Amino acid sequence: MRVLLIEDDDRVAGPLMEGLRRFGFTVEHARTGADGLAAAEAEMVLLDLGLPDMDGIDVCRTLRLRSQVPIIMISARNDEVDRVLGLELGADDYLSKPFGVRELVARIRAVFRRAGPAAAAPVPAVPAFVGGHTVPASRAQQIGPLAIDRRGRQVHLHQTCVALAPKEFDLLAYLADDPGAVRTRQQILDAVWEPNYFGPTKTLDVHVAALRRKLGDPAWIDNIRGVGFRLTPPAGATPARPVDENAEEGDR
Repeated sequence: MRVLLIEDDDRVAGPLMEGLRRFGFTVEHARTGADGLAAAEAEMVLLDLGLPDMDGIDVCRTLRLRSQVPIIMISARNDEVDRVLGLELGADDYLSKPFGVRELVARIRAVFRRAGPAAAAPVPAVPAFVGGHTVPASRAQQIGPLAIDRRGRQVHLHQTCVALAPKEFDLLAYLADDPGAVRTRQQILDAVWEPNYFGPTKTLDVHVAALRRKLGDPAWIDNIRGVGFRLTPPAGATPARPVDENAEEGDR
């Protein structure tokens, strides 16, 4: 795997690069945010937040606008606000300094299992099971004014494209597999992140909040207290025409 390390401190970068190479990774090092953004695209980005020329949060935002490359933020900042903001902007994981190379390698492998194949390869044409019947993967699932194209990983609301981070799309698609059905928090973490997910459960709340904001109405994702979440059109939401001629209406 080719890894891009964006880290200005050589005392941190040197041992990390040496350790990652021992595990078989190819590592390219950028010392500034600008150099990182100008580097050739990698299969994984390790991004420090405290860069000399720009905030790592801005680097993450720029990378996510143009690429689905998995991003792990590494930082001495341990404030919850930084972690939440980074994850909301599209980072796949957040690792606080200090940490060991073995832990970092485990995080890289876990993130790549979850996000790497989807980011690096075309999305397989797997049909969705919705409302008792199968929706072909080549067509968009319609839930009221919301259209979800799994094959193209695109979402439209009232025929307007909604830009989602990879995990936001995966979360929305999972809830849309059975609109109205309540999914427990553990079911969601197991399906969207990984089985026996051990990270902070706050991650799920952050992604739910981001989805609600991007869909323009928190009622799209209903919180069933003490259980989990379900996807349902807000009251008064009217169906939209399909975003293209291949789209079809899906029964709830």
